[in-house]
Amino acid sequence: MAETKKTSTKPQFSTEERAAMREYTDELKRTAKRGGKTTREDGERDLLEKVAGMPEPDRSMAQRVHEIISQAAPELVPKTWYGMPAYAIGKDTICFFQPAGKFKARYSTLGFNDKAKLDDGELWPTSFAVTELTPEVEKRIAELVRRAVD
Repeated sequence: MAETKKTSTKPQFSTEERAAMREYTDELKRTAKRGGKTTREDGERDLLEKVAGMPEPDRSMAQRVHEIISQAAPELVPKTWYGMPAYAIGKDTICFFQPAGKFKARYSTLGFNDKAKLDDGELWPTSFAVTELTPEVEKRIAELVRRAVD
C-alpha cells in the first residue's frame, strides 16, 4: 500500500503577503487610537511617510502618482491600505498604488476596487501595470481616477 503524503489545508502566504497583512493590522490600530476616525491630514501624513520609506524608483513614482490623483480627484482622501498608498471616499477604498517592490514584481500597479465607477459593459480592466510615468501615462491615470469617482 502506497503512503499518502499529508498536505496542509492552511493558506500559504508569502513573506510579502504576511507583511502586508501586518501593515493592515497596524493601520487599523492607528485608526482605533485616533478614536476610530482618520482625518484627511492623518491619512495624507501616513501615506507620505509610507512613500518616503520606499526605495527608488518606487518612491518617485508613488510621489508623482499621489500628486496626479490628488489633483484629478481632490475629493478622494489619501490613506494607506495594506501598507500601500490608497485613496478613499468614506470607508471605501477606490484606488491604490502598489509599488513594484511591495511584492517583488517587475512593475508597479495602479488598481481600482469595486466601488470605482469604471464599468464598461461586461468586461473592463481594474488594474494597470505602470513601468514609467510618461506624460501620456500621467494623463491616463488622471482620466481613470476622475472616471472612477464620477
